[in-house]
Amino acid sequence: MPQNLELKVPIASLAAAERIAHRLGAQYAATLHQKDTYYNVKSGRLKLREILDDHAELIYYRRPNICGGKYSQYTILSIDDPKTIHDILMGALGTLVVVQKKRRLYLFDNARIHLDHVKELGTFLEFEVVIEHGKPQARALFQQLCKAFCIQHTESLQYSYCDLLLQAKKKKN
Repeated sequence: MPQNLELKVPIASLAAAERIAHRLGAQYAATLHQKDTYYNVKSGRLKLREILDDHAELIYYRRPNICGGKYSQYTILSIDDPKTIHDILMGALGTLVVVQKKRRLYLFDNARIHLDHVKELGTFLEFEVVIEHGKPQARALFQQLCKAFCIQHTESLQYSYCDLLLQAKKKKN
């Protein structure tokens, strides 16, 4: 199962983070409008990601809910018929929550830098360093990104957007 080292932090300005990404030499890859439908599962997280006007993926991942950098294991399957897959998963597992976001994706070495505006939650910076050249290389690149963006591990969120949105909805009720 592929693995990455990731971190998510709330940020005040996507434009400021974008300037840092440019200074770092990260390459802009795309602006993605994503709809992630999460399903009820016993362990890990299962979501159907629909990237509007492009494609869909079924993603299963496991990672601990801890602050700071965390390792995540994931499997991604391309989906040709997201409506049918959603109907099957909704019937079998039930829908947990839907997360909608606009993501500006930057690539830097074997890292993905996400500048996200998440509906109902706000703006976030997320790193995903893919473990391609071993964990020491991933940790070094991860530290380089944290330093470039002036991020302290204590600022990071331990939860996924799914969890944050569920918490926000509970507070409203």
